[in-house]
Amino acid sequence: MERPNLAAAIDAAAESLVGVLDSAVARHRLAVSPTQLRVLSLLSSRPETNINGLAELLDVVPSSASRLCDRLEAIGLVRREADPRDRREVRLTPTAAAEVLLGEVRSRRHDAVRAVLERMPARVQQDLLCALLAFGQAATAQPPDSSARSA
Repeated sequence: MERPNLAAAIDAAAESLVGVLDSAVARHRLAVSPTQLRVLSLLSSRPETNINGLAELLDVVPSSASRLCDRLEAIGLVRREADPRDRREVRLTPTAAAEVLLGEVRSRRHDAVRAVLERMPARVQQDLLCALLAFGQAATAQPPDSSARSA
């Protein structure tokens, strides 16, 4: 019997997870597109972001990031504020309404994942938790210096 390819299994599981997360949000009519939701999430987790920083995070040109923010500002989800350290810089800040929206989306996603987990045996859930924690640690660990190995 051929051993399953772990990387392929993780890739397939990641696709399944994205599908679960996307469907949890798609069932509810949101006032924003998936891209706008991503922008709000990025800005919420990076409070000192400006247009250039957002463009870099999104891998788009600054004018595209600015237009995205124009639309979010028009519907009351983003506020532009002068940076107190440099008045020439403008920070992008999610409004309270944006934070409420992000909280609702997060809650829907957690409920959807929880529903999938409930279909799994408790032992497998615990194994998955341990594996995900270990994967997260390995993903954020510094890789060994490759030059030390070649010496």
